[in-house]
Amino acid sequence: MKQSKLNYWAITVALAGFLFGFDTIVISGADQPIQQLWGTSPWFHSTFIMSMALWGTVVGALLGGIPCNIFGRKRTLFWIGVLYAVSAFGSGLATDPYVFSFFRFIGGLGVGASSVAAPIYISEIAPADKRGRLVALYQFNIVFGILIAFLSNYALGSSLGENAWRYMLGIEGVPALIYTLMVMGVPNSPRWLILKKQDEASAGKILQQLYPNENVEAMIQEVKSSDASTSASSTGFFSGKYNIPLLLAFLLAFFNQASGINFVLYYAPRIFTEAGIAADNVLGASVPIGIVNLVFTLLGMVLIDRLGRKQLMIIGSIGYILTLSGVAWAFATGAQGFIVVAFVCAFVGAHAIGQGAVIWVFISEIFPNKVRAFGMAWGSGTHWVFAALITMITLPVLEAFSTTTVFVFFAIMMGLQLLFVLFIMPETKGVPLEELEKRLVRE
Repeated sequence: MKQSKLNYWAITVALAGFLFGFDTIVISGADQPIQQLWGTSPWFHSTFIMSMALWGTVVGALLGGIPCNIFGRKRTLFWIGVLYAVSAFGSGLATDPYVFSFFRFIGGLGVGASSVAAPIYISEIAPADKRGRLVALYQFNIVFGILIAFLSNYALGSSLGENAWRYMLGIEGVPALIYTLMVMGVPNSPRWLILKKQDEASAGKILQQLYPNENVEAMIQEVKSSDASTSASSTGFFSGKYNIPLLLAFLLAFFNQASGINFVLYYAPRIFTEAGIAADNVLGASVPIGIVNLVFTLLGMVLIDRLGRKQLMIIGSIGYILTLSGVAWAFATGAQGFIVVAFVCAFVGAHAIGQGAVIWVFISEIFPNKVRAFGMAWGSGTHWVFAALITMITLPVLEAFSTTTVFVFFAIMMGLQLLFVLFIMPETKGVPLEELEKRLVRE
């Protein structure tokens, strides 16, 4: 196996995750300044300003499988970079909340499509024993983007005055353009070439670069035979044949957002303000979240192919329950301030080593070659629908319920996630994609 080439292609594609993380979290620094500038109501602000990118993400995720199949993973990833760049510059120059929301929606399309295309591409070029770690590069880049967004917001917010939010959003256009140029240098997915283009010659050349010491022809025949067995009895994506992977992807994606992770990341400055931290310190208090997220994501990457997906989810679920209960206790007893910051950081660490490390890897593994793009779109779409709903209703919910109640709800949901992991979720560590298909798909 040509490790250097495999790593380079995987890292390049995973950079879509950096833009994903930056784009989704950069709004936290612009949240309150924009509401003050345009005088928007809590409902309008949640629905249009804060969650519009997420609705774009829903559309991008649900439809992302279509260009992945028709045009290929590579070309889809290229246009994702273009969407990020247009969104960044457009949002930074927006003159009113409607124009702003439109360009945020454009960026959301890129986020959603990247959460489909990038994990698929990496899973399709990676060997089974390294697949978890390589796909997790995407998650690493997401949290790295989150950290840089927090640091960027803090630096720009403390030095550029009332228009700082425009620079916070617009600066993303620079890495977006760099990524767009870089992704042009990666090849098409060999599995896509075999199954969608019937181009075995081109696929063979790419596989030969990746696996110079392997029997490439045998690898091609294994992919083709998998496709033939899937086609023989398939009557459609929702025919019942794929019920097991559909259920697994839905539940994992649902519980990801039922943890409250996007609620915490998007509204961290508001949570810390309510906890009694001074307004001029809240952006700085958000930076440790990004650091903890990065450290525990790295730990998850190291462990995912050693302990496995299921073990990391058990560890993360227990961590969720303890830390969310801790935040609820802090708000209920008045033991707030930096105690809340500590519990929130621990919560983010539990997410990073569990759901954060596992979700994109697991969903990219459990669907057959023939329908992997649609399966990834299903799982990613589920994730983003609930992310958008939670972000949209956050401010009205915080007006109707105490912060303690909100965090207790999230803790209860994570108790249910733990039951799902213990009794339903299978282990996929080290299992070839074609073998997973035999285990999870009904004949």
